[in-house]
Parts: sequence; C-alpha cells; structure tokens
Amino acid sequence: MFTKKWLVTTILVLAAGAVMIRLGIWQLDRLAARRVFNAGALAQQTAATLDLNAADPGLDLEQMEYRQVRATGVFVFPEEVALRNQVFEGRPAYRLITPLQLTGPGTLVLVDRGYVPADRYTPGDRETYARPAGEVTVSGILRGSETEPDIGSRGDPTPAPGEELLAWNLVNVARIGEQVNGSLLPVYVQQESSGAPGEFPVPATFIPELTEGPHLGYAIQWFAFAGILWIGYPYYFLKNRSEN
Repeated sequence: MFTKKWLVTTILVLAAGAVMIRLGIWQLDRLAARRVFNAGALAQQTAATLDLNAADPGLDLEQMEYRQVRATGVFVFPEEVALRNQVFEGRPAYRLITPLQLTGPGTLVLVDRGYVPADRYTPGDRETYARPAGEVTVSGILRGSETEPDIGSRGDPTPAPGEELLAWNLVNVARIGEQVNGSLLPVYVQQESSGAPGEFPVPATFIPELTEGPHLGYAIQWFAFAGILWIGYPYYFLKNRSEN
C-alpha cells in the first residue's frame, strides 16, 4: 500500500488539512480584530462630545474615530472639493467636502457636508450649495482619513505641481490638505445635519456595524473540513488495505 501513489495522496491530504487549519486560525484572528474594533468604536460612540475648538493639540484624533464632535468656525468654500461615485436615494451623487477654519485654534478640519445630486452639481461649482455664511457650529462624528481604495475601486491621481483636484475618490485628508491653505487636522467630520430638512446637501449618515460577522462560523467550518479530511482519509486508507 505504501506506493508512490499513496505517498503522494497522503502528502496532499496532510497539506490540504494544514491549509484548512490555517484558514480557520486566520478567521479567528479576524474575529479577534473585529472584537477589538467593536470595543474601540463603542467606546468612542459613548464618550462625551469632543469640542474641537477646545481640544488638546496633543490628542491623537486618529484614534477617536466615530466620536461625537462639534466644531465652530467659518467654512472656506473656495477650497471645497467633491467626493465622486456616490449614490443618494438610488441616484448618482457627490458629497461636498469643505474645510472649516476653527475659531480660536485657527487650524482647519474637513467637513463632509453631505450629498448633492450629480445632475445638479459640477465639481468646482462652489457657489451652488455654499449657503452657511459667517461663523457656524457643526455637529457630527469624527472619521478617519481614507488612504486606500476598496477592492475594485480606484485611488486618486497625483496632481501635477500647482494642479488642484476638484473631485476625489477618497477623503484622503493628507492629500487634500496639500491644496488647502492652512494647517489641516488629520481627520474629518461627517456632519449630522445641515440646513432645513430636504435641502441639499443632505448629511451622509453612517453607523459602523458592530457585529462579529461570520468569522466564527467560517473558522468552525474550516476546522470541520480539516477534521473530516484527516479522520476520513485514514479510514479510507485502512479500508482499501483490508480489501487488498
């Protein structure tokens, strides 16, 4: 029975089982990472509202994603950009990303003011929806900079020196900051309300999914497949040996 054929088959079975075990462990690692993310997001969601005007400059804002914040300042509409490839109520749309110059600190923070219909807006047309004049107070949640596109999505081109991108695929704070005049915070604010109900821009509501996902189920499946393979193969091997 210990022929070359059986040796090769045994090696393949052992290797396949090992791969399945590794895939199961990978799913458990993803589950652990998801639990850490959930705990961190929940802690930020339940924390007290952070006033960006009075925040300690030493705060690591990038570790505070999903925290409720408020910011008072003046919108810098001449440096507004748009986020392309958005969908609002089943229609193509943009989201307006506008720098807000904070009263007091003088720094700026990008504010996602929400959706506008693609057929009623052209990137660079900064007067159509530029309503709030003077000092305003914005309430929303803190969001982290987007540096890598999702699978199947496109990143943003690198502008030529002196070139200004009016429409972006990602809210890449650092790169957008290269064409903003002033010091920009490393995060942005997703505004929760703006203007009267039904007016554009309409705030882009986002609530992170705080579930554990399917990772535990997938891990159990991979471990089960490995067990079936490693237990079933010796049985098949011994059965064939007894018949021969």
